[in-house]
This record gives sequence, structure tokens and C-alpha cells, in this order.
Amino acid sequence: MDRVDAGRQLAARLKGRNYPRGLVLAIPRGGVVVGAEIARELKLPLDVIIPRKIGAPGNPELAIGAVTQDGIPLFNEDLVQRLRVTPEEKEVLVREALEEVERRLKRYRASLPPVSWRDRTIILTDDGIATGFTVLAALRSLKRASPREIILAVPVAPPDTLSFLRPEVDELVCLYAPEFFMAVGQFYEHFEQTTDEEVIALLEELGPKQEA
Repeated sequence: MDRVDAGRQLAARLKGRNYPRGLVLAIPRGGVVVGAEIARELKLPLDVIIPRKIGAPGNPELAIGAVTQDGIPLFNEDLVQRLRVTPEEKEVLVREALEEVERRLKRYRASLPPVSWRDRTIILTDDGIATGFTVLAALRSLKRASPREIILAVPVAPPDTLSFLRPEVDELVCLYAPEFFMAVGQFYEHFEQTTDEEVIALLEELGPKQEA
């Protein structure tokens, strides 16, 4: 029906077990609404991870890579070579993407303490996945932090994307994997844009109060 419903359905699939030092990590903005319902049901803290698409020079909508707050970019090297993107151009694009990640982190996490992902059970969620490249960047960033376990839990994603991401996680939970997939929003009755203010309010309510 909407992101709240999606989060509740995922929570129902995830409940009934222990999550040692559990943390729900959501990808803003829509993923935070989904993650909030999981966090409420499982009684876990909610936080954000922000992967940012790196667009091609002169064509920002064409993703050639992605980066998260750890600053290590992930590039589609075949596409980079095909477009003849220079190392200097890549450096500028990464810097611009990181500036936006930092801006959003400061806005969303202003009242939250820093949280380590090390030795935690992480439930990573979003409101859906299309190509999976930015989610892959988030997963690689998480892995570098040495968590205990990574569970990817999403409402909807195409089967080929799930196959691509499955080796990156300890467990994958997806409510619906349709063969015909154009965009995440087509699988929701209501898919209005989530605002920054909604994200901030949910993190203030459910975010980690202190490092465990």
C-alpha cells in the first residue's frame, strides 16, 4: 500500500529471532520510512547510510559509480572506460558526491551520536531496489566496517538484481521479485516523496541514543 505497510510486512518476516547488537540502517529518504517500521517492531535503533550516485561528466543521470560516507568509491569500470572518463574527472565527481553525502548526513544526524557498525547485526533496507548499484556501494562500505552479519531486507526488487546482490550479504529478504520491473514506485499504491523533515523526525524518535 505504502512505505509504512512495506516496513510492517518486512518486520513480520524478520521478527521472532535475536539480532545481536542489532541496528536498522536505512537508505534515505524513502527507505527511512520502511526502516522505521522494522526498527519499531524489532525494538532496534534506526540509523542511515547514504550511498550517492556518481553521474557521468555532462550526463549526471547516467550512473558510472557510487560512494558512501566512508569515501571509497565504487565504479562501473567498463562504463568509465567506454565513456573515456579521466582519473581527474573521476576525482572531481567523487568529491562532489561526497560533499552531498556529508551535507545530508549533517542534516539528518545532527542530534545523533556517532555509531560504529563493527560487530553489529545490520539490517539494511530501502523502499525498493532497481539496478542495485548504490545498494552495492552501501554493502561494500558496511563490509569494510566488519559487522557481525548483514541482512538486506527490501519490499521489492527485480530477480536479476537480487541475484547480483545475494553474494554480498549473509541473508536477503525480499517481499516481491517481479520479472517485469520498470521502477520501484509502480509496485506501491501510494509513493509520495518522503521529505527531509520526515527523515529527521523518524531518526529523532528511533535513532541510537548512545553507542552500545
